[in-house]
Amino acid sequence: MNYKNILIILIFFIFPNKSFGLIEVDITRGNLNPLPIAISSLSSDISTKNELLKLLKVQDVGLEISKVIENNFRQSGLFNPLNKDSFLQKPDIAHLKPRFEDWSLIKAQALITGKVTYSEDKLRVEFRLWDVLAAKEMMALAFTTVPKNWRRVGHIISDKVYERLTGEKGYFDTRIIFVSEKGPKTQRIKKLAIMDQDGFNTKYLTLGNELVLTPRFNPTNQMVTYLSYFRNLPRVYLLDIETGIQEVVGDFPGMTFAPRFSPNGKKIIMSFAMDGNSDIYTMDLENRIVERITNHPSIDTSPSYSPDGKFITFNSDRSGYQQIYIMKSDGSDVKRISFGKGLYGTPVWSPRGDLIAFTKLHKGKFYIGVMRTDGKGERLLTENYYQEAPSWSPNGRVLIFYRETKTDSKGEGFSAKLWSIDLTGYNERLVETETDASDPSWSSLLSN
Repeated sequence: MNYKNILIILIFFIFPNKSFGLIEVDITRGNLNPLPIAISSLSSDISTKNELLKLLKVQDVGLEISKVIENNFRQSGLFNPLNKDSFLQKPDIAHLKPRFEDWSLIKAQALITGKVTYSEDKLRVEFRLWDVLAAKEMMALAFTTVPKNWRRVGHIISDKVYERLTGEKGYFDTRIIFVSEKGPKTQRIKKLAIMDQDGFNTKYLTLGNELVLTPRFNPTNQMVTYLSYFRNLPRVYLLDIETGIQEVVGDFPGMTFAPRFSPNGKKIIMSFAMDGNSDIYTMDLENRIVERITNHPSIDTSPSYSPDGKFITFNSDRSGYQQIYIMKSDGSDVKRISFGKGLYGTPVWSPRGDLIAFTKLHKGKFYIGVMRTDGKGERLLTENYYQEAPSWSPNGRVLIFYRETKTDSKGEGFSAKLWSIDLTGYNERLVETETDASDPSWSSLLSN
């Protein structure tokens, strides 16, 4: 599926986007006070329903799109989608002119209505967002695309509404790449896999013949870098998800670990181990010039750029045990920022630039946490037997990571699953995958 041209989208305003006050959503306290929102089924005529049922094997595309939006909002923890059984107004009438008193009666504060039509092999989806309390329209947009992209339209609508109501960019029209795992713990078959952020449309990108680790998205396109073992030696690869073309970044005489893109996507930063020592290197993807960034007898690894590309965070045992450091992108001005008890690893800079997420091991438990870029304000969001590898949503509001379970006395029962949690530490959720899963990485918004 080509995500570069997936939406032959014509986005335009059906009505002027009048400047009404935003409905206030508290984005700092998790799911304590989720906003009641009514998401009406998108109406469609009988001919549209029948044609799309034959084409897509979906009974009612308008209803299914509304379910995608509902699921996105419920998973976010910020919204409370109301039960459709309580709606008093039919979808087609509500889209033309809501009876706001009917929606107020069921405690809705915002309302989404819409309409789906199918003509000349194109799906046209329009939606309107209403402020029920003010009895006003807040937004109206339309999209034209090929019918098979109906789920993506639901994600894009979710993003538009999320941004209008919270003032922040959404994260629903995104994908997650991860390592799919099958088999007993000692003989795991690991493949690269990719899916929509809500767990649908899973595709497998490698065959499982070689061990794959740490896939990471390019922030600017649908390119991925990852580590794969070829004849028992780790190699860093680039994979273009659109074309399926894969190439080796370079063969190194030692071990390479944790490749990650720079913010502009033009470099890869990674750790490179030789003679028992690990330092951080970059490679320019255009000319393949390799530059050494750290030169220290300790182990430096897991580098991650700040969103402006001016700084790098990494973990190192140069203080005697593993801690988090930051430095300028040329390797100068190294500063330790973690000073809590325990071992710190896998630091990842937030897309917003304000926080660094990390994994922490203390007294036999693993934590996922965040701290400010100066190391202050450390907050541990979740603890478990084993969990690691946080990755940020593109708006810097949610983290996805993976968690392993213990095996029983017979060595059975092991599993690895993806989980997400928001910055408040509330709204921890299992992310459904077809197989066991680890090492997740969140893409940027596809519709940008």
